[in-house]
Amino acid sequence: MPTRAERSGPEPRRVVVVPGGPVLVEGPVELVTDDGTTVYRDRFMVAVCACRRSRRYPLCDTSHRRRRTTH
Repeated sequence: MPTRAERSGPEPRRVVVVPGGPVLVEGPVELVTDDGTTVYRDRFMVAVCACRRSRRYPLCDTSHRRRRTTH
């Protein structure tokens, strides 16, 4: 596998999967939902909902925090 210095082309976007939380994507990003809607955000970091509980889906509104249960 080539190192970052050996790769040609644009720098890859960093994507961080937060356990129990959103997927963080370095922006700007253009998201296309399953119904074809396009959402554009030009922020430096965009939180994408991974649990589908967000009222702002596909963007995270931290709804996953309210649904956590403790045992």
